[in-house]
Amino acid sequence: MSEVSPAIIRAAHRRIAPFIHRTPVLTSARIDAIVGAQLFFKCENFQKVGAFKARGAFNAVLSLSDAEAAAGVTTHSSGNHAAAVALAACSRGIAAHIVMPSNSSQAKKDAVAAYGGLISFCEPTLEAREAVSAEVIARTGAYFLHPYDNDAVIAGQATAAVELIEDVKGLDAIICPVGGGGLLAGTALATRWLEPDARVIAEPAGADDAWRSFNARAFLPQTGARTIADGLLTSLGQRNFAIMLEAVDAVITTSEAAIIEAMRVIWQSLKIVVEPSAAVSLAALMEQTSPIAVQRIGVILTGGNVDLDRLPWMV
Repeated sequence: MSEVSPAIIRAAHRRIAPFIHRTPVLTSARIDAIVGAQLFFKCENFQKVGAFKARGAFNAVLSLSDAEAAAGVTTHSSGNHAAAVALAACSRGIAAHIVMPSNSSQAKKDAVAAYGGLISFCEPTLEAREAVSAEVIARTGAYFLHPYDNDAVIAGQATAAVELIEDVKGLDAIICPVGGGGLLAGTALATRWLEPDARVIAEPAGADDAWRSFNARAFLPQTGARTIADGLLTSLGQRNFAIMLEAVDAVITTSEAAIIEAMRVIWQSLKIVVEPSAAVSLAALMEQTSPIAVQRIGVILTGGNVDLDRLPWMV
């Protein structure tokens, strides 16, 4: 199914441990009552760079040989992966050339610059990201790190689920949002290995290529994505789609209104800051009209990088 084996995930966890936080797991009786199940929130908003992306970025950057890393690295991202690669590259002492869509949030642009990333802006399309990335590679010779369709990235992202399963025994399911699918693929592999029960993922209805692909059993690229969950705008990766078909039980979508409400509930009940993409999983659970079939659900809160001057309930 995948070249990302349990041994590779364990090695990734050891490799990145000195560079990341082992993030806490929080619970809320109020949120449990709302959804009718017991939820365990893995708080990757407390991770380095404020998002789970630090896991995959550090594993990918630290896995490179000296020859591969000599000219630095490049990647394309709307924000969290960009900041994570910039930090990982800085930690290794190499350059990070980051291609970002021009409509990326200001908070995420600022974070990339603060970590020393050299930013090249592009139009907000996958084609533009890839074209500008190719130009950067031709100019610099930097090693390209795909933001999600990459085994080292997938193995790094899997470590969030490894920690969650180690810290909370007897989970019936783990739910996480999906954009490119690196976290989804890693979560599915780790869950199949350590806790072989149901896996459930969610995504905004405005960027539903994973839902369409899963139900069609065929890869259907993202087109015309529109959602407040800006971290999920990208198209699903090919290798991540293959893992999804093998190791994921269900894909569910949720509305923009539910994402905003879930984000607000998390802020109010858990007293923590999360971005819209991180609220998608709770939104999907809150919006379901039928009773939830499982009772102990791990929820990965993917990040907390949000523009505080543009909160969705204030605009």
